Amino acid sequence: MKKITTLLLLLFFIYSCGVKHTQSMLSDGDYDGAINRAFEALRTNKNAKGKQDYVYLMEEAFAKAKERDLGDIEMFAKDANPANLEKIHNLYLQLNNRQEKIRPLLPLQLIKERRNASFQFDNYSDQIISSKNALSKYLYDNSKLLLNSRDKMSFRKAYEDLNYLESINPGYKDVKKLIDEAQFKGTDYVSVFTKNETDMIVPVRLQNDLLDFSTFGLNDKWTVYHSNRQKGINYDYGMIVNFRQINISPEQIKEKEFIKEKQIKDGTKTLLDANGNVVKDSLGHPIKVDNFKTIRVNIYEFRQFKACQVTAKVDYVDFKTNQLIETFPMASEFVFEHVYANYNGDKQACDESYLPYFDRRAVPFPSNDQMVYDSGEDLKAKLKGIITRNKFRR
Repeated sequence: MKKITTLLLLLFFIYSCGVKHTQSMLSDGDYDGAINRAFEALRTNKNAKGKQDYVYLMEEAFAKAKERDLGDIEMFAKDANPANLEKIHNLYLQLNNRQEKIRPLLPLQLIKERRNASFQFDNYSDQIISSKNALSKYLYDNSKLLLNSRDKMSFRKAYEDLNYLESINPGYKDVKKLIDEAQFKGTDYVSVFTKNETDMIVPVRLQNDLLDFSTFGLNDKWTVYHSNRQKGINYDYGMIVNFRQINISPEQIKEKEFIKEKQIKDGTKTLLDANGNVVKDSLGHPIKVDNFKTIRVNIYEFRQFKACQVTAKVDYVDFKTNQLIETFPMASEFVFEHVYANYNGDKQACDESYLPYFDRRAVPFPSNDQMVYDSGEDLKAKLKGIITRNKFRR
């Protein structure tokens, strides 16, 4: 019995909190929030006496929401500002959607008053179509004006408006064609190329890799990078990867000799005490212990080494003003290192991790050209970081 009473009290508490929260939303003018809250409560067992408060709240919230929306529409219509056409259209959609949300619940009984809750529904089809057509014409005409300007931000605004127009009124006039035009005109095109101020030849394949922006994933909605200029495009910006210095160390082979020793198990021996006597167990048998011996190896290690350092800078240039916008330094280092070794003695005295060096032999040093090229992956990563953190248009 106590469990049932506790459960009933808990359900009453939850119900009271829900009603109070819905009342609070209604008082704060969040009419649609109150309707949604009441709707969730009435979706099941809507005619239960315990849910009557929600019916009253939904009836009141609906009437007030409708009154407010129609008042806003009247005010926007009197203002006659075309910028309000979207608001008017959305308000008519909101009025209609609110009705369609409540409709499946009807009728909703008010038991004490012996009547059904009153929801005055209207047909907004004509108003929705009329407001959509007025909004479509405004968006279309205004976008055409924006596309005749010389400002990229205006082109981008036209692009957004035209896409919105296509979403509310698909197939309207030549909107799809205008969307493509707006995107083309609103895009910043960046010409990317390299310069070499060093006294060395920069490998062509390194330059091609650095300028292969298809692997960078950097093109965004409004910025496109081209390493090869294309006809019919007026480039807005230039990005110049300028090689300043290439330093390559001499080929070096460093030799080192060292000794390793280790104790290993070598059978067993009889345990003797301090006086040289045989130690026996409780049964009189001699005690045997592990015998260890020391092994030793002389190691002759050879370390091949060659390093390459490339320093560069990335220049951002505004082609309209022919001015340098900003410069970013960039540097990369690639190190070639190969280790091999010979030995004299017992190689088991070495750590296991060192043993593979004995199977290696000297290898040819990479050419200077290869060293410069091998620095490319690090250069690409740093170039991508510069572009990602520093946009041309801010």
